[in-house]
Amino acid sequence: MSDGRILVVEDDFDISNMLQLYFKSQGYEVYVAPRGGVALEMTRQKMPNVIVLDIMLPDIDGYEVCRQLRMNLRTSHIPIIFLTQKDERSDKIHGLELGADDYITKPFDVEELRLRVRNTIKSAEIASLTSPSTGLASGRLIEQQLREIMRREDWGILYIGIKQLDTFNEVYGFVAGEEVLRFTGMLLNDVIDTLGTVDDFIGHIGGDDFIIITRKELVESLRTEIISRFSENVGTHYDFMTRMQGHLTVKDDDGNEVQKPLMTLQIGGLSAEDGPFTDIREITEAAAEARRHAPSSEA
Repeated sequence: MSDGRILVVEDDFDISNMLQLYFKSQGYEVYVAPRGGVALEMTRQKMPNVIVLDIMLPDIDGYEVCRQLRMNLRTSHIPIIFLTQKDERSDKIHGLELGADDYITKPFDVEELRLRVRNTIKSAEIASLTSPSTGLASGRLIEQQLREIMRREDWGILYIGIKQLDTFNEVYGFVAGEEVLRFTGMLLNDVIDTLGTVDDFIGHIGGDDFIIITRKELVESLRTEIISRFSENVGTHYDFMTRMQGHLTVKDDDGNEVQKPLMTLQIGGLSAEDGPFTDIREITEAAAEARRHAPSSEA
């Protein structure tokens, strides 16, 4: 299990390669984007825990990358550390005004950068802004978005749970289970990229619970597509024999072998029309109830 996912946005190969090798040796997953446009795409796909972002890039500059990330609900919570050769006070202030979390100037001490990365990730987790498993928004950010939709009449919610994840963890271990959570988070991002809007929000509530806040007319199409993609791809997390059998074989408390189904999704849909709702607790309770009564997908 890694200490976190880092996206390094740097067009200087020597610097990006050095940072990739160094942070991998420190236990991180590291991805590299040489251009701003690539960084925006990789952020949506990989959901890094922190972005180390050079200001001077060959296509769009780091300021524009930061601005676009902060404008998108699905990436606005990801911490950003600017990495630049500029040392002007005005440049630093401009970056911080755009929403950067920290700033370090070239040439830099890689150990100092490591500490800044570590502290930035921990601060986001402590503040309950980011899920360490998936990189998705969590805690306070989910509550904030739920309060926002109380002012609207066109909202829809998908409350998503992974059934049989506990059994999977018992057989394959929690590290494999974390990969399932991350796979699910990326799948949700992919579906929203395809069928949703830039205003749609994805959150990881905790454990195997996820939430999507969208428009009510998109709820059913998103649910259908999410279930379809999960069913098609979840088998890759099992060994070959289990995939062929279509079930897990485990032992119960008495030592008897029993068959357990593979992981499936259970998704409850809710919209403003199911109200009226007077506070976010009523919304979350209704969404949870809708999920409990929703049929499970078939793996």
